[in-house]
Amino acid sequence: MTIGAPRVLLVSLAALFSSYHIVLGVYSFQLGFHRELGPVIAAMVLYAITTAVLLIVSRLRVPIWLASFACAVAIALPLLVTSQLNANQEGGLSYSTWYVAAVGTLMTILVTLRRPGFAWAGIAFLVGQTILWSGPLALIDMGVIGSVAWVAIAHIITNALAKAARDSGRFALAEREATDWHAAQEAHLNERQFRLGQTSVMALPMLRAIQQSHGELSAAQRAECLHLEGAIRDEIRGRKLLNNAVREQVMLARRRGTTVTLLDEGGIDDLDEADLDRVLGRLAEALRSTTADKVIARTVPEGSDVAVTVVGLHTSGDGSASMLGAESLEEDEVELWLEIPRSA
Repeated sequence: MTIGAPRVLLVSLAALFSSYHIVLGVYSFQLGFHRELGPVIAAMVLYAITTAVLLIVSRLRVPIWLASFACAVAIALPLLVTSQLNANQEGGLSYSTWYVAAVGTLMTILVTLRRPGFAWAGIAFLVGQTILWSGPLALIDMGVIGSVAWVAIAHIITNALAKAARDSGRFALAEREATDWHAAQEAHLNERQFRLGQTSVMALPMLRAIQQSHGELSAAQRAECLHLEGAIRDEIRGRKLLNNAVREQVMLARRRGTTVTLLDEGGIDDLDEADLDRVLGRLAEALRSTTADKVIARTVPEGSDVAVTVVGLHTSGDGSASMLGAESLEEDEVELWLEIPRSA
C-alpha cells in the first residue's frame, strides 16, 4: 500500500492536468471559431483515450507499439483541430488551440515512460505544422515553445534519474563485492589462524625436545619429526578431511610405517556437520583397520554421490619400482578401495 501510494498520486495528478486541456477545448466551442465540431471532438476522444492508456499501463518503458500510437495521435491532433480553424482569425484563437498544450502533455508523459525518440518526433511535427499553418510567430503566441520546454525538461530529468539509478546499482554492486571480499579475507585469516594453532599444538612438544637435547635426537625422535612434518602437511592439504579421530589414526598409521596422503579439493565443503562427522568417522575407521603400505584419501567434486574415496595399496617388491614410477616392472596391489557416500 505504501509503495503504490506515490505512483497513484502521480498518475492522478497527470490525469487531472491532462483533463484540463479537454475542458479548455470544450469551452472553446462557445467561441464559435470552429467550422465543424466533429473532428475536434474526435481529437479530444483520441487524446483522452491515449492519455488514459499511457497512465494506466505506465511502466519503466512502454511498448513500441503504444509509443508509436501516442506519436500518431500527437500528429493527428493538430491536423484535426486546425482543419476547422482559421489561422488568421481576428482577435486570436484563444482556447481553440488547446491541442498545443495537449500534445506537449502527451509527449511529456511519453518521455517519462522511456520513449524520448517518439516524443521528440511528435513535438517536431507540432512545431513544423504550426509554422506552416500560422507562421513562426505562432510558436510563441500559441504556446508551442512551452510544450517544447516541457518535453526538454522531462527528458533531462528522466536521464538524470536513470543515471542516478545506474550509479546506485553500481554502488550497491561494489558494496556487495567489497563485503564478499572482506568476508573471504576474514575466512582466510581465520583459517590461517586455526591451522597455525593446530601446527603449534602438534609441533611444540617436539620443538621443546629438540631444544632440551640441543639437536641431538635419537632415531625414534627423528622418525617422529618426519611424522609431525606429515601432520603439518595434512593441515594444509587435508583441510576438512581432518578431525581429532582422523588425526589420531593418521599418526598411528604413519608410526606403523604406512604412507598416508590426504587431499581435500573442496568436494565436501557443502556437507552439514552431521554428514561431515559421519564421513570422517568412516575415514578414521578405514585408517584404523587397513594394513596397506600406502593410503590415499581424496574428496570427490560436488555433484557426485560419493564424498571421499580411500585407496590402500600394497607395494610389490621393495617399493623402489613404484617410487621411480616404473609401472612396467612391478605394480602396486590394491588392498583397500572405499567410497564414502555423501548421505547415509
